[in-house]
Amino acid sequence: MRHRKAGLKLNRTSSHRKAMFRNMVTSLFKHERIRTTDVKAKELRRWADNLITLAKRGDVHARRQALSIVREKDVVHKLFAEAKEKYGTASGGYTRIVKLGRRPGDAAPISSIELIFSEEDKKKKKVKKKEKAVIKRKEVAEKKEAVEEKTEEKKEAVTEEKAAEESKEIFDKEEDETKAAEVKPESTSKDSDDKSEEQAEALVESEETEAKEAEGEKAEDKKEDAESKE
Repeated sequence: MRHRKAGLKLNRTSSHRKAMFRNMVTSLFKHERIRTTDVKAKELRRWADNLITLAKRGDVHARRQALSIVREKDVVHKLFAEAKEKYGTASGGYTRIVKLGRRPGDAAPISSIELIFSEEDKKKKKVKKKEKAVIKRKEVAEKKEAVEEKTEEKKEAVTEEKAAEESKEIFDKEEDETKAAEVKPESTSKDSDDKSEEQAEALVESEETEAKEAEGEKAEDKKEDAESKE
C-alpha cells in the first residue's frame, strides 16, 4: 500500500529526482515557460503551486522554505515581490500545461508548462505595452520631425547659397558692363582723333601734290615759251 506517498519516482533516486525538480522549478519561475515531458510537467505543477502559495504568504519562514528549494536567490526575491500582483487572490491554478506532441528520437510525449497570471496583471501588462507603443510612436515622430527640420535647413542653406552666387554673378556682370562702357568712349575718342589727324595729313599731302603739279606745269609753260621765242 502506498499510503501518504505522493509523487512519482520516474525511475530515479530521491536525490536525483529532487535535484531535477529544483532545477526545473527554478527555470520555470525564471523564464515563465519551459518544455518537458508530460509526466514531468504534471509533477512540476505541484512544486510550482507550493512555491507560489509560500510567496503569497510572504513571511520570513516562507521565504526561507522557498530558498531551500529554488536554486537562485534573485528568482525567489522576484517571486515574493510580484506574487500578490501576478496571481491575485486565486487559491490554485497557477500553471497551464499544453501538449505539443511527441519528441523526435524516443517519441516521448512533450508538453509546455507555463505560469498563468491574474487579469489585473494582464491589464497592467497591456497598459504598459500601450504606453511603450505610444512612447515609441512619439520617438519615431520626433525623429522624423528632426530629420525633416534638418533637410529643410539644408534646403534653405542651398537656396541661400544659390541666391548669393546669382547676386554675385549679376553684380560682376554689371561691373564688367560699366567698365566696358567707360573704356569704349576713350577708345572711340582716340579713334576719332587718329582719323582727324589722318584726314588732315591727307589734305596737306593733296595740297602739296597739287602745288607741285602746278609748279611743274608752270615750268613746262616757261620752257615752251622760251623754245618758241628762239
